Amino acid sequence: MRSTTGWQATDSSTLRRTLLQRRDLRTDDVAVRVDYCGVCHSDLHALRDYDTHSGAPLVPGHEFTGVVTGTGPGVTTFSIGDHVAVGNIVDSCGVCAMCGAGQENFCHSFPTLTYGGTDRQDGSTTLGGFSREYVVREAFAYPLPAGLDPAAAAPLLCAGITVWEPLRALAVGPGSRVAVAGLGGLGHLAVRLAVALGATTTVISRSRDKHADALRLGAHDLLDSTDPEQMATARDTFDVVIDTISAPHDLGPYLKLVAMDGTLSLLGYLGPVTVETTALLVGRKRLGSAGSGGRPATAEMLQFCADNGIAADIEVLPSAQVATALGRLRQNDVRYRFVLDMSDLDS
Repeated sequence: MRSTTGWQATDSSTLRRTLLQRRDLRTDDVAVRVDYCGVCHSDLHALRDYDTHSGAPLVPGHEFTGVVTGTGPGVTTFSIGDHVAVGNIVDSCGVCAMCGAGQENFCHSFPTLTYGGTDRQDGSTTLGGFSREYVVREAFAYPLPAGLDPAAAAPLLCAGITVWEPLRALAVGPGSRVAVAGLGGLGHLAVRLAVALGATTTVISRSRDKHADALRLGAHDLLDSTDPEQMATARDTFDVVIDTISAPHDLGPYLKLVAMDGTLSLLGYLGPVTVETTALLVGRKRLGSAGSGGRPATAEMLQFCADNGIAADIEVLPSAQVATALGRLRQNDVRYRFVLDMSDLDS
C-alpha cells in the first residue's frame, strides 16, 4: 500500500488531517499528486449524510488536477510529470451498452465514484481528492490541455461536465436561445459554455445585483424571476433552459419560458418534483436532466475550454481551511467555486 495525507471525516461536520492508504499501482493505474481540488455541494451532502457507524471512511473531493508521479507497467497514455485532471467517476463496468457508447456516467452497474464508491477489484471504499495523492485507472484520468490554469480547471471536472453534457446533447450552437437559471458554481460555467458554443444566452435570477456579473460572464441579458412582467414577456422564448437551482422550487414558471419543442434541463435539484402535464403539452415541451459525463465528452469539454479560454471563477484556499470553505459554501458565500490548494499537506 502507498501512504499519503488527506482530510477524512470524523462526523457529519468535521474533517481531520490523517494518514491515508492508497493501493499499490495496478497494471493500468497512474498515481497523481493532487495539486488542486474543487469543493462541491456534493461534498456537503456527503458529509451531512455520513454514517459514522457504517465503518466506511469518507474523504470528499471529486474534481481535481495534478501531476502524474507513477505509472503501472501497462500504462501507455501518461508519463511521469504529465499534468492531468480527474473527475467524479473513476471506473465503470466497461461492457454494458452505456459504457460502449462512451457514457460511463450511466453505466448499468453504476459507475465507481471518486469517493464513497466501491472499488471493482478489491471492494474497498474509494477515498476522494481532499488528499495529496490519488491512484486511478489511466482511462479515467484526462490530459490537462496546455493553457488551462490547474486551479481554475479543477471545477470543470464536475460542474463543467455536468452542464456540458446537456448543452451538447441538446445541440446548442449558433442560433440557439439558452437561459441559465441560477448563477452559481454550475450556472456561471453554463453561461460561459453556452456563449462559447454560439448561443444567445440569458441568466434567470431573482438577484438583480447579479446583472453586471452575468454580462461579465458573457450573457446577453438577465431576466428577473421575481418580476411577473419580465417573465410574461419571455414566455415561449428559449430553446433550452438549464436549471441549476439547488433548492426545491416550482418548475412551472421555467417551463413557460421554454419555446415549442424546447427543453427544460433540471441539473441543480435532483429530488422529487411535481409537473402539470399541460405545462409540457402546450408547446410540446420536454423536461430532462443529465448527470456528469462519459470519457469522450469529458475530454472534449476540457479541450473546448482550453481552446476558448473557459475556466471557473474560483477562490483558492489552503486545504487546512477546508472547514472554512465548507462553511461558507453552506451559506452560498462564494463566487463561484472554492478550490483547495493541497500543497500544504506536504508540511
